[in-house]
Amino acid sequence: MPVRPESTAGRTAQDPPRAQEGEAASGAGGNRLGAETSPYLLQHADNPVHWLPWGEGAFAQAKAENKPILLSVGYAACHWCHVMAHESFENGEIAALMNRLFVNVKVDREERPDVDQIYQQALALMSQHGGWPLTMFLTPEGEPFWGGTYFPPEPRYGRPGFPQILERIAQVFRDNPEDIGKNVAALKEALGKLSSPDAGGQVPLEASVQAAQRLARQVDPFHGGLGDAPKFPQPAIHKLIWQAWLRTGQAPFRQAVELTLLHMSQGGIYDHLGGGYARYATDEAWLVPHFEKMLYDNAQILDLLTNLSLGASEDWRRELFAARARETVDWLLREMLAPVQPGGAPGEAVPYGAFAATYDADSEGVEGKFYVWSVEELRAVLGDDAPLFAEWYDVTAGGNWEGTNILNRLDRLEPGDATTEATLAACRAKLLARRAERVWPGWDDKVLADWNGLAIAALARAATVFGEADWLTAAERAFAFVAGEMQEGGRLRHSWRHGRLKHPATLDDYAFMIEAALALAEATGKRGYLDQAEAWVAVLERHYWDAEGGGYFLTADDTERLIVRPKHAHDNATPAGNGVMVQNLARLWHLTGKADYRTRAQATVQAFSGELARMFSAMASLLLGNEMLQDAQQLVVVGEREDHKTKELLRAAAAVSVPTLVLQTVSPEDELPHLHPARGKGQVGAAATAYLCRGTTCSLPITAPQKLKEALWAARG
Repeated sequence: MPVRPESTAGRTAQDPPRAQEGEAASGAGGNRLGAETSPYLLQHADNPVHWLPWGEGAFAQAKAENKPILLSVGYAACHWCHVMAHESFENGEIAALMNRLFVNVKVDREERPDVDQIYQQALALMSQHGGWPLTMFLTPEGEPFWGGTYFPPEPRYGRPGFPQILERIAQVFRDNPEDIGKNVAALKEALGKLSSPDAGGQVPLEASVQAAQRLARQVDPFHGGLGDAPKFPQPAIHKLIWQAWLRTGQAPFRQAVELTLLHMSQGGIYDHLGGGYARYATDEAWLVPHFEKMLYDNAQILDLLTNLSLGASEDWRRELFAARARETVDWLLREMLAPVQPGGAPGEAVPYGAFAATYDADSEGVEGKFYVWSVEELRAVLGDDAPLFAEWYDVTAGGNWEGTNILNRLDRLEPGDATTEATLAACRAKLLARRAERVWPGWDDKVLADWNGLAIAALARAATVFGEADWLTAAERAFAFVAGEMQEGGRLRHSWRHGRLKHPATLDDYAFMIEAALALAEATGKRGYLDQAEAWVAVLERHYWDAEGGGYFLTADDTERLIVRPKHAHDNATPAGNGVMVQNLARLWHLTGKADYRTRAQATVQAFSGELARMFSAMASLLLGNEMLQDAQQLVVVGEREDHKTKELLRAAAAVSVPTLVLQTVSPEDELPHLHPARGKGQVGAAATAYLCRGTTCSLPITAPQKLKEALWAARG
């Protein structure tokens, strides 16, 4: 059961009084967000802006009034979204201007990633940097013609003031419809091309290593990470580089990933008291985070930590990555489990299901206030231990960020002696307890199927590596919630909050939940997870597959009409659904022997392979899927799962980092698929026996755990 403050009021997004289901909320001056479930939309339910949720009602009103649509997209944990809201959307004069000139639509990008993706692409086509808040101007048909991100209430930062933007856009829409038409036509044509990727042939296996070589050269040799400030974790890229090390044994690959994860794990982007990683660092050294904490980042970083805890170059590094993995899971299970039902009296036991979405960057209207410390605060909490802690965690009277201190160990990358580390651990516990008394950042407790899929898969794999049965139980519980509460008629829905399901599922929802099902199938040996994965693949085949060009569309064929139907294989903050589906289909082919899965995986790779030459850095997940398809290692353990000898072999397999491993545990009576290379192979002397296969050939029978470790290590390349 998660440990929480007595009252969650300071942590959850505050829900204003809302209208009854299906009833339009009058709000302040026609604001219609009060009946929504999204904490982000509810944050705006009291704005004087006449906000409407995305939907046909908004488009019908725009057509009836012949007004352009002002589309504002953000999310609950977004700092600059809050800034623009306070400066403009809560300003009566600016709101009146918006209401007079536009039909105003507010979208939570986490609830509607399909809408956000389309208009972020449109903004990029205007040669502008994307991000949130996204501010786009649309025709009454939803066609974009101009946009930007944050606009200040008056001219500053080299940007025009928002009121001036509003008046100019409205004037052009009214007086120069031909200019609007030209913009719309050009953008629609370009968006259509972005949804029709360049197909190609098969991708050779060595393409992954070649891409990894180019990417590893871009890693900052001093601090890790790609590029300069701001720095993002980019787990998919680092996973590709890590697998290049496993395949080739070339040290620079491992060094690039280790360096990055080491500085992230000792930097300010990591929460040294509560666990978990912030969204990104605003500087090149990973010191200053953008303080929001997202489920999807931590799920992907947990996977990297798990792999590096097995394969980092030195004992202390492996121990550090293992500790960060454990601390991150502790945070997930302590603070990120969403209540099955809202409310409850303080201290009352509340059932928990899947994982919540995000923590805000702000508390009390100040970014990072919850996380930073002064020397005086340390002395008050730690007493005589304060100087030691300050020395190890970079706390000074002048501060390391805006006059205050972000805890970090960037100048103390290696651990201290046992006595020092024990004292520091006790100090961290005291500071965490004191921090819990502060006003908490906003907490977005909606449950998203795609992000939960990432978290469940990572947690299941970590549970196996670290031997933590409670983690596996939590992963199974979250999976049961999504598969049970977030399906209707055998179809997933994207978002759940407080008992209300919202929005059709995207490709990513299915892809990430299929990955979760397959991870649980391997971790538990339960056939039901494999059956569920196959059922969801069947839904994708019926409603998302592009029969003409191959690959999967982001949206289903029977969901609401958008101006384009996106289809791509580009990783963003989360892996591309098409890339993950190649991995899933390849794994299913190896597990079931059904050739249709291999055919679909090959067709998906070919649907996007024509873009690899110019877009390889954004297509790591597709390359990882191609590796799984062409060169997976298959491990079959023949034995009863509860037999102690079987468990010893499974523990041995979990002790080696082999991301392309496909694991099956079968009883001696079971038969493998017809074309499986280990079909017909049994136990040796009635003892649990392993066979490691690659392509059409398998190893000799292995019964000793150490021999299995050695075989797995040797087979990685």
